[in-house]
Amino acid sequence: MGQIPPIEIPASSNIVTVRVIDTTTRLHMPVGTMFDPLIKGHTTLASPSYSFLIENERLERKVLYDLGTQRKWQEQAPCVVDMIRTYGWDVRVEKDVADILEEHRVSLSAIEAIIWGHWHWDHLGDPSTFPTSTDVIVGPGFLEGFLPGGKPIENSPIKKEYYEDRNLREISEADFNLKFGEFAAFDYFGDGSFLLINSPGHAIGHICALARTTSNPDTFIFMGGDIASHAGEFRPSKYVPLPSLISPNPLNFLSPKPCPGHLFESIHPQRCGNSPFYLMGTWPNGDPTNEDVPAAVESQQKLQLVDAHSDQVFVILSHDENVEDVIDFFPKIANGWKGLGWGDKARWMFLGDFKEAITE
Repeated sequence: MGQIPPIEIPASSNIVTVRVIDTTTRLHMPVGTMFDPLIKGHTTLASPSYSFLIENERLERKVLYDLGTQRKWQEQAPCVVDMIRTYGWDVRVEKDVADILEEHRVSLSAIEAIIWGHWHWDHLGDPSTFPTSTDVIVGPGFLEGFLPGGKPIENSPIKKEYYEDRNLREISEADFNLKFGEFAAFDYFGDGSFLLINSPGHAIGHICALARTTSNPDTFIFMGGDIASHAGEFRPSKYVPLPSLISPNPLNFLSPKPCPGHLFESIHPQRCGNSPFYLMGTWPNGDPTNEDVPAAVESQQKLQLVDAHSDQVFVILSHDENVEDVIDFFPKIANGWKGLGWGDKARWMFLGDFKEAITE
């Protein structure tokens, strides 16, 4: 591993409290439509869809990043429901995020905004379950793409009930006037505690988020949204190659013995240990799963540099099932992730998805 370039981070002593919400969403989808090439045994994604409750206690402000899938998913926009049924995806949702919050006595009226990481159905949730005082925040290009001239496009995948009678606010390209690593960033609270990250490619208006979880020393949680759908899309990398010994053992989490890294190099499509296992896939009709593939690739490359600073930054993708057994979920707080070793424990857990290929 060569020298890792530093990442630029806006200075601040302010933090936010982060709670990761298991939205109860479980999506079962074939890997073949998401990634390329296929690796033996990894045929299905059993994906959660996380939401994040962000609280700036100093300013007494709360926001949510993403909402997962709404409980009554059959009541989404008709084109979305048709797509789910056409592809035969297995969608299971037990609760809306609003229900989960209320069960734990979090007032919905205290949520000032819902930040949509992007417009896909498994992130939108159902904002209509929140008071109209709760804003909806979207990324660059959303309004032009879905509400040109203020009118919804025909056959829109986004129901007007999600945003009507409430403030729908777009963070424009010009608003991202700070730097976080190689990303452009927007300081949401204006105090350096919580940044929105412009990360185009996967979908119109795709934005990640960065929460400062401790100061002096600074640690962060990077909410990746769908910048990647599996850690194998950005790990390993030229900054962080496969270790010679991997611990915890991704093939047996309870084993005290580390796993030799060369086992995974032997099944890597390029037979190497310093580039990701997966490339972006295509839908059955041949269209790419990402709307702007070059931009999506560039965003993932920027993520690799951030991910290399694992002593400071813990990356959590929206659909990363491999962190489920590592982290604590809402109502517990995630700020102590570093001291609890979550980043180190979770980093290579995705390799367990390739167990069948290893044992062939």
